[in-house]
Amino acid sequence: MKPRVRYAPSPTGHLHIGNARTALFNYLFAKKKGGSFIIRIEDTDMARNIEEGTQSQLAQLAWLGIDWDESIDKEGARGPYRQLERLDIYKEYGEKLLDAGRAYKCYCTEEELAEERRQQKARGETRLHYSRKCLHGPERDGPYAIRFLVFQDAEYTFFDMIKGEVTFKSEDVGDFVIMKQNGIPTYNFACAVDDALMEITHVLRGEDHITNTPRQLMILDELGFDRPVYGHMPLIVNMEGKKLSKRDESIIQFIEQYRALGFLPEAMFNFIALLGWSPAADEEIFSRDELVERFDEDRLASAPATFDTGKLHYVNNRHMKRLSREEVLALCRPFLEEAGIGKEKDEAWLESLVAVFHDRLSYGKEIVRHYEEFFSAPFVIEGEALDFLRQDGVKELLVSLREKIHQADTLDAKTLKTLIKETGKETNMKGKMLFMPVRIAVSGSMKGPDLPEMMNLLGRETLLERLETTLGKIRMP
Repeated sequence: MKPRVRYAPSPTGHLHIGNARTALFNYLFAKKKGGSFIIRIEDTDMARNIEEGTQSQLAQLAWLGIDWDESIDKEGARGPYRQLERLDIYKEYGEKLLDAGRAYKCYCTEEELAEERRQQKARGETRLHYSRKCLHGPERDGPYAIRFLVFQDAEYTFFDMIKGEVTFKSEDVGDFVIMKQNGIPTYNFACAVDDALMEITHVLRGEDHITNTPRQLMILDELGFDRPVYGHMPLIVNMEGKKLSKRDESIIQFIEQYRALGFLPEAMFNFIALLGWSPAADEEIFSRDELVERFDEDRLASAPATFDTGKLHYVNNRHMKRLSREEVLALCRPFLEEAGIGKEKDEAWLESLVAVFHDRLSYGKEIVRHYEEFFSAPFVIEGEALDFLRQDGVKELLVSLREKIHQADTLDAKTLKTLIKETGKETNMKGKMLFMPVRIAVSGSMKGPDLPEMMNLLGRETLLERLETTLGKIRMP
């Protein structure tokens, strides 16, 4: 049987980087094995559900390039795919466990349960398990929850794809509620039943779910269902080694935020795939299809995955370098327009702007910062750059170029390139002794983007001002 895996978000918020990783690894596993990837909406926590939660999750997954075979918008034979539309199913299986004596009715109120826990703590008990006072009690009128009757002195062992063999003792798990008084199933019960009926063969999820596994195994075993193969991925941590928390403001954590900043979906897909998985070869930059081809579940890491923002920027930069100038301009244009940059400039100027900063861009919105630094930073020449300009012949070179720029009818990147070459011939300067003095004289730096494109951005007035300033520095003793 081909594998069937699932991603099961709750519509209680937007797509977090950790949840995106869970979806992505399940997607890669399914695609590599020729299996099916299912999205199930676990919406039973009605108090926390938000109206746009489901569509937001699906939209961001689609933006990343993760598609699915079955879900609320792709009905298959094992739906429905919203848990609130499956309440009759959970009721049926809850009653089966009651009839089999593997579950019992619990009439305790929240106040009674809270008092019981308070007394347990006062006695110094560490396992705050339900006392089972309703197990052998009489039937009553009124609302009740259904609790699963946990075997005593039993062990539950399963093989984890990432962690190896894992064993839990039943004494660590008290009789847990599977159906609430309002008829809504609890997470573990609904999850186990759905995994079985949807024929899920493998469950890849975060290791924060590993303590749920024994409860789900108990339910599956008692209902006579096959167990899926589990794989619990380690936590994602920040650069200090602390668990990635939604309250950690040092890291942007929601996919839609990266999308809004102009990150590329294929780069985000690439980066997230490296959070807990490593390829066999010493490579890091992959397309989506390459990741599907190379994915190997045996290379999922057992150690925590570090979210390195610098690495994310590097990965996105590498993917941006693959884009054409037109594609980069299309990505950057909304941010330029929002910042009011280039409103009075033509398309050629905007293309030059993108060309100048293309190789430096880590994400689309960064074009605004580069622009502001380029045009607003003080023009300063000092140190090694200033020493370079004081070599023989440089003054004459810059004087000649200044005159050519002053006299030129039009100035674009192509014209400026021609003017530089003509100046070099007139002054007998070439190679480094031609281009480096010009670069320093107009930018203050010995390194930078394409010289004619950069000069085109600065424009005639700024170029003449900077050349004059530079000549003044050269004349100084």
